[in-house]
Amino acid sequence: MSLTTKRAVAMVAALAMGACQSPTDPDETIDIIEVAVSPSPASASGPTGRTYTVSRTDGTVETRVYDWKSTFTLDVHLTDDASQEDVGMDFPLEVTSATVVVQQSSGGIITPPTGSETEKYEFAIVQTSSNQFSAANTRIQMTFDVWYDLPNNGREARINVTLGFRDDDTLAFSEVVPVTVGP
Repeated sequence: MSLTTKRAVAMVAALAMGACQSPTDPDETIDIIEVAVSPSPASASGPTGRTYTVSRTDGTVETRVYDWKSTFTLDVHLTDDASQEDVGMDFPLEVTSATVVVQQSSGGIITPPTGSETEKYEFAIVQTSSNQFSAANTRIQMTFDVWYDLPNNGREARINVTLGFRDDDTLAFSEVVPVTVGP
């Protein structure tokens, strides 16, 4: 079963970025992006064989293997609401960036590391159906591989994927999609 997250683009923000009409209610939002994560929760396996380096304060460098690798797919849907005049979108809408932040968690709660240790991670987009939405009510799929190592040595994590969007004119916004990796 996939987790669907709905995010909203505030019309006030859209107006600041070039939309052409003012909303009746400044607190009103229009949902134009829906994202389903599959599988949900995501799983991770390891060891991965992929390495990273850690530079020590004494000048030495240590090579470590990422403990975990998670693979998941985002099904990004541009809703019919994207064609509303109040949104002010000029197609095509491009996905201009994708970034990932991995945070350790326990019981679904993000637990920041203590001391000098930090989460180590890297990612790759291994497949995407496109980087553009040509019209409202269209979809693209993006599959991510994420390698990570956590200070608590656990598998459970929250992966926040931030997608950047830009239309053919001046509308730009981002969408943060939380991906839960189970224990």
